[in-house]
Amino acid sequence: MRQYSRNIDPKTGAGSVKLEAADAEDMWHIFNLLCVGDHLRCSTYRKIQSETATGSVSAQRMKLTLTVSIISFDFDVSVSQIRVAGRVISESKHVSTGSHHTLELEPHFAFTLTKESWDAVHLQHLDTALDPHTDADLGAVIMEEGLAYVLLVSRSLTLTRARIQTAIPRKGKNALYNRDSAMKKFFDEVFRALLQSLELSRLKVLLIASPGFVKDEFFKHAQLQASRQDLREFMNNKSKIVLCHSSSGHKHAFQEVLSRPELQSRLANTKAVVEVRVLDDFIDMMRKDPDRAVYGPAHVKFAAEMGAIHQLLVTDKLFRSADVQLRKKYVALVESVEQNGATVVKFSSQHVTGERLDGMSGVAAILRFPLADLDEIDPSEGI
Repeated sequence: MRQYSRNIDPKTGAGSVKLEAADAEDMWHIFNLLCVGDHLRCSTYRKIQSETATGSVSAQRMKLTLTVSIISFDFDVSVSQIRVAGRVISESKHVSTGSHHTLELEPHFAFTLTKESWDAVHLQHLDTALDPHTDADLGAVIMEEGLAYVLLVSRSLTLTRARIQTAIPRKGKNALYNRDSAMKKFFDEVFRALLQSLELSRLKVLLIASPGFVKDEFFKHAQLQASRQDLREFMNNKSKIVLCHSSSGHKHAFQEVLSRPELQSRLANTKAVVEVRVLDDFIDMMRKDPDRAVYGPAHVKFAAEMGAIHQLLVTDKLFRSADVQLRKKYVALVESVEQNGATVVKFSSQHVTGERLDGMSGVAAILRFPLADLDEIDPSEGI
């Protein structure tokens, strides 16, 4: 992420920043910085109609620089594009103020974002996005016979870089020969996708996981192909590859792989595992000492007011709420528990861990001590 300028009043929090994303990871951070009501300014294209001297109407696509007040926005992970719908608030002879327009943000595309108040969570997110030492550092191939996912895991995203599916014969005449031939073709496709989708030199660890011996057969195949084709990047980074068991080759098995105890030392410095470990601790606490594990806005708020929170788990989705007041309440919750010495772990809703936490309302906490009055609180009250 590149920051061209930052003009934010330290007292009121009002101001703007001019940024440019470098990759999909940066785009995800930008998505988390946007809120309904913010002002976004960048260059864009719009079809402009004009009347000729003869009275006929013609339309041409013109490049303009517009500022819109954000009404809604969404992120298409597959193409790393954010679409922002809003009302035009800048003066332009081609576009009337108040008209609707959609801006499209992409990597290598500069823009200026203005907020009435940059709160503590957004400023922290901005500083994290600008830190050059927090890039994607974990890759994975989750596979079974005929199915494989190539994943790239960053501090905020689990990106599916490739999905390979091939029919593998299992029964019938010549099944063994046909299976071996089909598996070789399948392994070739997976290996090609791995090399095209992941920069092995930039990864700390590459996990290859499967049920049974599929991972071992694939690894032998990959080494043989790398040797035959003199693929130095693969050969030079073999020490980063870890073979491990998974229950299936489906993407959801990835979280199970990250939770395996024997991998923790190899994965200790990767962002994704930090989130997995914290969520596992919370679920373990729910099982062993349920009075010290709470989830849901009402229960977590009460625990915060009692100063009982040891670790707060919260998803980034809550800070993108279109409800400004609700968003402010979650920001205040984070600030209050941090002031009380608690640890706050923000989960990405694009990670499998964040998806699981979203299923538990998006907010949970591990407590320092049990709270006896929790049963008296109505869970539907909200934060």
